[in-house]
Amino acid sequence: MSGKGGVATYADRGAELREGFRKQSGESGGTFGRRGERQQAHKAMHLTWLVSAALLGLAACVPIERPKEKQEAETPPEAPDTGLYYHRYLQEVINVLETDGHFREKLQAANAEDIKSGKLSKELDFVSHHVRTKLDELKRQEVSRLRMLLKAKMDATMEQNVQIDHLSLLKQFEHLDPQNQHTFEARDLELLIQAATKDLENYDAAHHEEFKRYEMMKEHERREYLKSLDEEKRQQEEAHFEELKKKHKEHPKVNVPGSRDQLKEVWQETDGLDPNEFNPKTFFKLHDTNSDGVLDEQELEALFTKELEKVYDPRNEEDDMLEMEEERLRMREHVMQNVDLNRDRLVTLDEFLKSTQKKEFNEVDGWKTVDETQIYSEAELGRRAEQLRQQHQELQQRQVELDAQKKEYQQVVLQMEQRKSQQQPGQVPNAGPGGELKFQAQPPHAAPADQPVPPESHPAAPEQNPQENHVEPPQNQQHPEVETQ
Repeated sequence: MSGKGGVATYADRGAELREGFRKQSGESGGTFGRRGERQQAHKAMHLTWLVSAALLGLAACVPIERPKEKQEAETPPEAPDTGLYYHRYLQEVINVLETDGHFREKLQAANAEDIKSGKLSKELDFVSHHVRTKLDELKRQEVSRLRMLLKAKMDATMEQNVQIDHLSLLKQFEHLDPQNQHTFEARDLELLIQAATKDLENYDAAHHEEFKRYEMMKEHERREYLKSLDEEKRQQEEAHFEELKKKHKEHPKVNVPGSRDQLKEVWQETDGLDPNEFNPKTFFKLHDTNSDGVLDEQELEALFTKELEKVYDPRNEEDDMLEMEEERLRMREHVMQNVDLNRDRLVTLDEFLKSTQKKEFNEVDGWKTVDETQIYSEAELGRRAEQLRQQHQELQQRQVELDAQKKEYQQVVLQMEQRKSQQQPGQVPNAGPGGELKFQAQPPHAAPADQPVPPESHPAAPEQNPQENHVEPPQNQQHPEVETQ
């Protein structure tokens, strides 16, 4: 249910809030609101266990085996950023390892346990010298990058010319071996897999938490907006809000993800096949789009499109597209929990067929959507509102301090300008009543001995008696003297 209150003003505010969350997530490298990157990150999690084609799921699943003609003609799209601070290093290591035929062959025969246990990492000793050389260079570049990051951080928080122990600081990074900073060894591959697996395992939890904050912020904004209205307009807004909620709930039944009814609907409407001839094995092969023998998370989420379209329409004011992405994630998690037996984030044909034998597969009850689920409690919303109030006060105090500093700087600049405008002795001659310049005699030490004495009168000076201001020529003296009669 969209958080837009009703009139154009509040509707615009709701749109701005959603756009703000999109931009915030995009700039911080976060996961919220970026479905493509979220799918790549889930594929990355699987691929960290299946290293290479399984470690980052290079795009909509790059097949392990491809005809050479297509490999030469097609350039696979660059995988979106997973949000890991070592994403580029991870991606480059995968790309290099994929070029080695021996390692790719071992990868195809390995399972998740072989990779997580480090067994596959030992195969690194048998890759070609050319590949090992490239991996060594990648590691040296990554160590250099981390050193630069550490130095920048130290420069910002410490005094200059402080000796930095890079070895100790590098130990905080878990995706490489800091003891060996020059060559890429089996231990580095093992640490890289473990680190990426650990970091991405919290991916979904982080997304849920981010969505929860978004929903609380949306409701807080709505309530604050209502407080700013008079009683009549407040009642109008409340009525319109309830109308939107009711309208959002007016949709066809949403089938439970992974149930017979849900899959048969895809079979009929997407695949164009007779629902009475539904066959789980054929269904699996139809939706294993890259023919790698498994359904990954992106292929699974594609199955939920029809169900999501029943509830969410980007043209409707009452439908929030960020809620739709949260719904998609919840559906995928539900299927994985019931079907993925070995928790490798992949669904094999055997796992899929076994799931069709469970009683849950024939479940006919509908699916509870996000708006029917309690995302947060009133107590949590109250705490969030208090946090926002404190942040607002801190920002106001900071603004007062900044305004005071600005005023102080303006005073300093004004004083400097006033000082510049004042006449300085020896720089600007005194002006007469009419603005004309007056002649000022120079002291004896002001001019060198070999410099001629200035003229008797300034061109701009008024007419004077020739006897006045007469300068006697120096006689038998080292330095001239100026006499005024």
